[in-house]
Amino acid sequence: MTGSPRPTENGRSPLRVLLLGFGGRPGVLEEAERLAALLERTDRIVARDFSGDVDLSTVEADVAVVLGGDGSILHAARQMGSRQVPVIAVNLGRLGFLADVPPDEVLHVLDEFRKGRLHTIEHLMFTCELLRGGRAVDRRLGLNEVTVQNGAPFTMLDVHLYVDAELVTTYRCDGLIISTPVGSTAHNLAAGGPILRKDMQAFVVSPICPHTLTYRPVIDSADRVFELEAASPGSEASVVVDGRVLGRLAAGDRVRVRRADVCFKLVAAPGHGYYRTLREKLGWSGRFQGNDR
Repeated sequence: MTGSPRPTENGRSPLRVLLLGFGGRPGVLEEAERLAALLERTDRIVARDFSGDVDLSTVEADVAVVLGGDGSILHAARQMGSRQVPVIAVNLGRLGFLADVPPDEVLHVLDEFRKGRLHTIEHLMFTCELLRGGRAVDRRLGLNEVTVQNGAPFTMLDVHLYVDAELVTTYRCDGLIISTPVGSTAHNLAAGGPILRKDMQAFVVSPICPHTLTYRPVIDSADRVFELEAASPGSEASVVVDGRVLGRLAAGDRVRVRRADVCFKLVAAPGHGYYRTLREKLGWSGRFQGNDR
């Protein structure tokens, strides 16, 4: 359902809203039903999806309300593809670095957004290509990270890292992660990588359990082109984008990661600052809320 919205009695156009989330998470469908009834009093829901699989790249919308956790946001970003609209991320879980708007604040945040009072922060996204024989056999848009990792029998990988076609080094490790700033608090952080401020324009490359401790995470400009090549991948070696397998790796394959042409747009909710989020979600304030990524 697309088209231009009709002005309301006060002269403002109703917002065209995407209502999204993962229906398998407890409470999402119930909260979506409650919110939908309230939203439709002033705005227009142009698409709803709670599977995470519907292509939304052709739907014209002004804002997306995403219910769930950070995983739901990754799905939404992938679904919107080349048509990224500002996201109001509603946290129905315990740990959400992106999803930080409580359900009872959604209508207020939406109203402030409608009035132009909220800042929308653009976050780096990437395109990942699996190259075989120099040709791209698959590609995917991502927000968090790309991981090259081995499968059974879970031997170590030798992974060559190239930046702008220059060999950097060969990591001997369990896997290698290339992460955006948004993804730096996910797999990268668990692997010992650094936290990058979410609006930075950079990638971080982090080895997983490197054989040599001198191999450390590397941060470089997002304008670089990163390529990974596993020297002798096992039969189950894979490239994974935002938690989904892009493809199996064969000898000679390369994984190319570069800045995407689009950005993920997150509506900055009032009172939810960057360091407040880190302090609360990582337990820096003395308590830990658990992990539901």
